Amino acid sequence: MNLDGILPFARKLLEKAVTDGNAVVDATLGNGHDTLYLANLVGSDGHVFGFDIQKQAIETSLSKISEKGFEDRVTLFHSGHENLGLLIPTEYHGKLAGAIFNLGYLPGSDKSITTTPLTTISALNQLMNLLKPGGIIVIVIYHGHEQGKVERDHLIEFAISLDQTKAHVLQYQFINQQNNPPFIIAIEKRPDRN
Repeated sequence: MNLDGILPFARKLLEKAVTDGNAVVDATLGNGHDTLYLANLVGSDGHVFGFDIQKQAIETSLSKISEKGFEDRVTLFHSGHENLGLLIPTEYHGKLAGAIFNLGYLPGSDKSITTTPLTTISALNQLMNLLKPGGIIVIVIYHGHEQGKVERDHLIEFAISLDQTKAHVLQYQFINQQNNPPFIIAIEKRPDRN
């Protein structure tokens, strides 16, 4: 297939915005795959801030990070992403190069614990202030469950409402696949125009 799948496309978007030495956010740690990927992307001079409300996600991510010796370039918060504006040190505000969200529930765990539109949109609003111009937020939306459908609808409404002078917004999805395949909403912060 010549078209990029959802997760490879998410990574290509991040690679366009994130370089060695940058600071980034993994807003939903999950099993730590994105955290590890971002830690490689930012290099030894960069930093990854990761968030999750489930202890299992923190432990799994920490294990992956430790195996690679990346403890010095990653900070994990056992907290919801809606607190990122308070928890990310102020010296990084306005300097973040990218962020990724994989919404829904932690694979292999309690499916009743899911991301919610209220906390996700709060985190996105905060990130718009924390990103540097050209910074990218990639949101992978899994909507094959009831809460996912609710969150999908709120996020599409939120994304459409973003001021086009402040952000470019992209939706990437395969429209002929069955069973509610995941899709991406990507938001790129535009430079301020004075």
